[in-house]
Amino acid sequence: MSVSAATPRTVDRTAKWSTLVLAGLLTFAAVQLGLAIFMAVAPHRFYLAIGPFDARNDHYVRDVASYNAALGAGLLLAVRRPSWRVPMLAITTIQYALHSFNHLLDISIAHPTWVGYFDFFALAAATLQLAGLTWMALALERARSSPYIPQGGAQ
Repeated sequence: MSVSAATPRTVDRTAKWSTLVLAGLLTFAAVQLGLAIFMAVAPHRFYLAIGPFDARNDHYVRDVASYNAALGAGLLLAVRRPSWRVPMLAITTIQYALHSFNHLLDISIAHPTWVGYFDFFALAAATLQLAGLTWMALALERARSSPYIPQGGAQ
């Protein structure tokens, strides 16, 4: 198996993926931090708008807000720290997958019922997006450590 220098197509893909990963990190950081603020400041409104499952518990809503804030902060830090990108995206993907599964289990108990289905499918779609970003970030990390692929594009 021979090793050759990067082709223009590979360099172009690397730049595009770098841009997508950075945009994904910023987007998911904003979502996590936005949810955390919404949940912490207005747990009752959050419950009515997004989480109408079972009985409302403002304390638990604010507890979950702290987890969202931590993920959001980590994703935001990963924008400037390339070595954090794969771990933060991987952990966030796992959290979204587990969250999706939890919503699947309770899909029919939301009020109104359509919210349960919407939440599940939105979380599942976000999980797939995060898995794709994790895969791209891992490929970029491997490319950065390869002596055969030029160090270019967005960091």
